[in-house]
Amino acid sequence: ALSLAVFLVGIALSVRAQELSLKRVVSERFVTLTDPSWTLESYAVSPDCKRVAYISFVGDKQFVVVDEKAGPYYDGILEGSLIFSPDSKRLGYGAGLGNKRFVVVDGKRGRLYDDIGPPVFSPDSKRMAYKAKEGDKWFVVVDGKEGKKYDNIGEVVFSPNSKRVANTAKVDDKWCVVVERAEGKQYDGIGGLIFSRDSKTVAYGAVVGGKCFVVLDGKEGKQYDGMGETAIIFSPDGRRMAYVAKVGAECFVVLDGNEGKRYGGIVIRTPVFSPDSKRMAYGAKVGDKFVAVVDGEEGKQYDGVVSFVFSPDSKCLAYGAVAGNKSFVVVDGEEGKQYEKILKRPLVFSPDSKRISYVASKEGDKWFVVVDGEEGREYDGMVKGGGIIFDSPDSLHYLAMKGNEIYLVEERIK
Repeated sequence: ALSLAVFLVGIALSVRAQELSLKRVVSERFVTLTDPSWTLESYAVSPDCKRVAYISFVGDKQFVVVDEKAGPYYDGILEGSLIFSPDSKRLGYGAGLGNKRFVVVDGKRGRLYDDIGPPVFSPDSKRMAYKAKEGDKWFVVVDGKEGKKYDNIGEVVFSPNSKRVANTAKVDDKWCVVVERAEGKQYDGIGGLIFSRDSKTVAYGAVVGGKCFVVLDGKEGKQYDGMGETAIIFSPDGRRMAYVAKVGAECFVVLDGNEGKRYGGIVIRTPVFSPDSKRMAYGAKVGDKFVAVVDGEEGKQYDGVVSFVFSPDSKCLAYGAVAGNKSFVVVDGEEGKQYEKILKRPLVFSPDSKRISYVASKEGDKWFVVVDGEEGREYDGMVKGGGIIFDSPDSLHYLAMKGNEIYLVEERIK
């Protein structure tokens, strides 16, 4: 595994308040009931934030419930395996009968194995892959076809165009990347496997003798003492590449092969590229404070920064900041209204880049969605793993809770 060079716990967020008077028309539709036994590993929210699937049980049998419909009973459901396809129409998970394991997709059971990993959908939602084990050997199953057997299988990823599959595989005490059954060079460790945006190139982080480096299209980059949690990030146009590297106790971003300023740490889940691929931002630790670094320029220091997001038009950057026990969002250097708490999820811009939204709480246990600084209807909670989805510049939806009931909440802004 790669050494991690980034550390920052989630913090509370808020957003700038605008002097607007919005009329928000709210409608609610019941989705499902929650269960006290739920954990983050026992349920899943669809990417469109309209469906919820969860594991339930009767006696010693377990089953999956989706759209209030119960699936087949099994001896067990693999926690953490529930996954919706990117188009939110399909559902897959791992299950077991006796001492055998298998994948269930669209309610249909796959072949039985001694063990399996969680299923992975292709970006176009049409294909499925997962790792499986027979005896002491592991292999990848893609669209029902078994690949070569190895001592272990790590990551399994599809290319953006859904046509190619790559995985990491262990051979004795070494690891290699396998792309469409073609094995690459062996290393002590591999992580962060990713395809380029045009699906032509594979990149990943590798470890040899305690040193870490990026391998891009088979070419090894400069060696460092460690790398970030996400080894490599490609820009939306696929022409630029960034990653976090570590030398000694110092961390920095490497952009297009050029090393940036060194810091005490780089905030997790950064850097991020703008949609037009021209801009980049990340959070960095300076002493006991944190700053946002946007296009190479440092912003104001705070006790924490998190959840960086560019607007769709790439002109605005928003991120969460904390000062003392108050939290807020900074949009292009402007600090917003302070709140006690906000759910640890990304800020969301509207498609036209004119609105920004988030979930917050003032005091007590009531939560609400804020749009352009105005607070919406209060709920007992928001479903973890869900988010706010803008359907248009003036409409959005999300999943909220009333007691143990989950509702799909849709809002129109007039």
